[in-house]
Amino acid sequence: MSSAPKLYIGLLHYPVYNKNMNVITTSITNLDIHDIARTACTYDIARYYVIHPLDTQRRLIGDILNYWQEGYGASYNPDRKEAFQRVKLIDTLDSAMQEIEKVEGQVPKLITTDARIYPNTISYKEMRKLLDTGDPYLLLFGTGWGIEKETMLKSDYILEPIYGAGPYNHLSVRSAVAIILDRLKGTPWWE
Repeated sequence: MSSAPKLYIGLLHYPVYNKNMNVITTSITNLDIHDIARTACTYDIARYYVIHPLDTQRRLIGDILNYWQEGYGASYNPDRKEAFQRVKLIDTLDSAMQEIEKVEGQVPKLITTDARIYPNTISYKEMRKLLDTGDPYLLLFGTGWGIEKETMLKSDYILEPIYGAGPYNHLSVRSAVAIILDRLKGTPWWE
């Protein structure tokens, strides 16, 4: 019998694309930290990594985390504090992978997300089955216009895009996180 899946998520700020498909580092968005933390808590995610390499942005993120984890925000809003307990600031994707390996005793499998199709794209239904193996997984979300291709191709799995009812396909990352976590860990209402 398999153990409960160990699912971690990461919000990657580098290397990602801008709208001209140049590799850049994106700025932090306060709402991404808050909303994704709450979603991670709702779906019992082991840890939510905010992955950012720049010192100036890391200080800003650190101030936000401190306010909600230990500062006035923690006592003012205990529900938000609970959600923020799952959030950790880390500098690189490799650092996140190494930390998960230390905790779990094995390297996590990397799942990436994109609005584009790649050769190793997998459906949500197939990914749900794989999560039941009990192996650790890191589900990575990109900011900007998506995770750069080299990182995408290094991943073990790439989730299929989220398709809406129309041709527009540029969800906010926090909306995509909520939809994807519900598809992977929510009640299977379609069965």
